Amino acid sequence: MKDLLRRGLEGLVPYEPGRPISVVEKELGIEEAIKLASNESPYKPFPTVIEAMQRAVLDVNRYPDGGCTFLREKLADKHGVSPSMIMVGSGSNELLRLLANVLLNPEDEAVMANPSFIVYPTVVKLMNATPVEVPLKDYRHGLQSMAGAVTERTKIVFICNPNNPTGTIVTRDEVEAFMAKIPQDVVVVMDEAYYELVRDRDYPDGIDYINGERPVVVFRTFSKVYGLAGCRIGYGIAPEFLVQAVNKVREPFNVGTVAQVGAFVSLDCTAEVEERSLLNDEGLRYFYEEFTRLGLDYVPSHANFVLLDVGTDGRAISNELMKKGVIVRSGDIFGYPQHIRVSVGTPEENARFTGELENVLGKKGHQHD
Repeated sequence: MKDLLRRGLEGLVPYEPGRPISVVEKELGIEEAIKLASNESPYKPFPTVIEAMQRAVLDVNRYPDGGCTFLREKLADKHGVSPSMIMVGSGSNELLRLLANVLLNPEDEAVMANPSFIVYPTVVKLMNATPVEVPLKDYRHGLQSMAGAVTERTKIVFICNPNNPTGTIVTRDEVEAFMAKIPQDVVVVMDEAYYELVRDRDYPDGIDYINGERPVVVFRTFSKVYGLAGCRIGYGIAPEFLVQAVNKVREPFNVGTVAQVGAFVSLDCTAEVEERSLLNDEGLRYFYEEFTRLGLDYVPSHANFVLLDVGTDGRAISNELMKKGVIVRSGDIFGYPQHIRVSVGTPEENARFTGELENVLGKKGHQHD
């Protein structure tokens, strides 16, 4: 029966999602587990957003607005572009796949860092094209090496900024030097899922490079700081011809009504977004202090997670933490077998994680005075 499947699927591995809290609790016979594995916001959607989505539920007997008309107009106004340059999808994941659908032929290549967001090589292989993976250097994108990997067959370059799973960024100067070396007909994808959380002044805004001279695509999401991960809604900003191409292959009603309304109202919550960005920064700093106290190396992050070197089998450590009701990601799936990746939670969740981690590692650590 294997011959029924399309050639190329044998090279794909299903995405391994973070385990649901309820499943972990039931399997292990525990209560009050916390999930710090999937880089979600630990906070609910903003109150005005919840109210708007509750009202929108009453209209779900009708199909959603297939063009995301009002949301696209609001996004266009926010970012100073035309609505015709906005695409909206069921998370930026869907948009990555749709972009691969409209760009990649089997003879094409796509350049990306490794490790980076697992969806990039997946969507490339889905089109029977070739992913060209350039190893990270010191946990960061080596943009010059990536530029050197571009050939006549290169159709797309993916830049995950901040990078998942390492949390590192490429700077404005690095992107400028990179762009100067990339042919004008190569599509540069700036995946900025954690954009609102980055506080570094050297962090570039990918939208600045959408200037009509080269095909640049910027992806962002409502899954992180806005707390709408369960709604599945993200957006892209791109040259109009690419948006039109994506519209040819996307599902007619690919974003639900409740998600559209939630995203629309979220865009008004600028003060709340800043507050949550600051809370995330405080969580990162707390982690750094605790990891230093425990004598553990970590990768300083610009996102809402930290890649932590536990100095031993990361899978075993993550399993032990799970038994204590703390769900994190094992680093082996990213090629870092002695690491775990932990998302920033609430202050209470962060303290619980570091306490349980200390117990699991059996380390006392030097207490600060």
